[in-house]
Parts: sequence; C-alpha cells; structure tokens
Amino acid sequence: MQRADEAAIRHILTTSDYIHYRFSPEELPRLLDTSPAVGVFSTPQGRLARLNQPTLLAFLLTNEIALPVGWIGGFGVAWGEGARYVEYLDLLLPPLIQALRAQGVRSLYYSGGDLDSDWLRDHLEARGFRIVSLLRSYDKIDYAIPAQGNQQVRVRAFTPTDIPSLVEIDRLGFDDLWRHDGPAFLEIAATYPYFVVAEDEQGVAGYQFNIVDSSIGYLVRIAVHPRAQGKGIGVRLMAEAIRYFRQQGASRIILNTEEDNTRAQRLYEYFGFFLTRPQGFALGRPLG
Repeated sequence: MQRADEAAIRHILTTSDYIHYRFSPEELPRLLDTSPAVGVFSTPQGRLARLNQPTLLAFLLTNEIALPVGWIGGFGVAWGEGARYVEYLDLLLPPLIQALRAQGVRSLYYSGGDLDSDWLRDHLEARGFRIVSLLRSYDKIDYAIPAQGNQQVRVRAFTPTDIPSLVEIDRLGFDDLWRHDGPAFLEIAATYPYFVVAEDEQGVAGYQFNIVDSSIGYLVRIAVHPRAQGKGIGVRLMAEAIRYFRQQGASRIILNTEEDNTRAQRLYEYFGFFLTRPQGFALGRPLG
C-alpha cells in the first residue's frame, strides 16, 4: 500500500466496526510512506472494469519499527465485509511479515486495551502470538503536585544531539519491545509537542514526552537513566508534565505502565493517579 490509499483507509476507519488502530489521523500519511502496509482490494468485473478502480476491502499496517522490533499499528475491514475479518487477517498477515523480515524485523508485537474482550487477541494467539506483557492503566483528574523533585537538574527541550543518550537510556531501562531507536526519537519529536530531557552534571539523565488530544492528556513515557534513579529526577519530570497538562487545559491525564514496573507505579500513585480498568496487554510473535 502507498500514500494513494490513504483516503480508502480513512473511509474504513470512519465507517466500519471492525477496526484496530494505534495512530493519529495526522500520522497516517507518514506511516504509508515509511512503514510496511498491505491491503486486499476488490477486482472490478465486466466490460467497464478498466474504468473502475479497485476497492480496498481490508488493510494491515505497522506504526512503529525499532529494529529488531515492529508493531502492528492498524487492521481494518470494510463495512459489509466484517464477517470475513479472520479470512482477511490470514490473507494480510503473511505478506506483512515477509515485508518486515526484509527490513530486519525479528519480532512483531500487538497492543490491546482490554485483556478480556479484545476482538483480535484469540485470533492472533492462534497464529503464533503470545502474551508478553500485562499493562496497568492509570488516570489523574487534577493538577496536584506533591513534590517538585530534583531542582538541580536542567529540564529543556529535546534536540537531535540527545539521541545517543536517549537510545542508551532505553537500552538499559527497557525490554526490546519498548525501546526506541534514533529514527523513532526523531518521529516522536515531530509528533509530540512536549518532548524534554533532564540534564545533570554527567549529561542526559532522563526524558519524557506527552501529548494532549481532545482535552485528554496522554503521559506517554518518563524514563530515567539507571545511574540517576533515586535522585528525584522522575519526580521532577512528572511535576513538569503536570504543569504542561494544566497549561494545555487537559481535563484528565492517562497513562499505561507494565504490570511489574513497581517503581513507576509508586511514582504515579504518589502523584495521585488511580488504577483503572480494563487491563491492557501486549502480544508478541518471533518472525525467525
């Protein structure tokens, strides 16, 4: 698939009940330009076939690649074709995997928001995916800041020269599926209006990026270098995030974190975030 298919994908996203996507409308053109995407199209029949354009019936695309990892970013089936969505999944998954392998991807992941009722989970598990992570969801509905954190660090906007330091933080602090590479950080800088780093006397000690959409604040990530943990840098970054959300008029702040990330959970709960349901999850499949 390519940029010319953007309108057809948007049509499915706005008219069908059989959709899954993890991208914003603004991101779709970039994804079609840079990430593997495959589709199933109808074949026009009859004497006027040469005059009619094929119709997109289903699509499957990726929304993030940070070698050796790729993520399923979207799957959709046209209205009227929903009863065949498993058939379309089987048609689309092999060519997508082939394209990802050609780019060096060795593991493919899928994230769902409801462990108990996700409509694709069972079908993906039947095709080799397995649960690799359970996620906790947290909400905050005020701007309370219980502490300001480490005031000795400098919090400033991200610049591309920070990329090696951020890649190192991710390498030390996260499993493969959650890591970003250099191109991913550049895309984050282009997509997220709030992307800052924290510097101490040794260099970049942490970072965070967030966004507000339709008055909902999304605290996407706070990360601190292992050498700097326990020094109040996470608290400082969280305090700065709350101020950003207040300036943007967010009525609610939400985030996800891994079930076993107790350090992060303590920080969120200290700032007044409360646990919500349903429970999110990530599935993964090795590609060989």
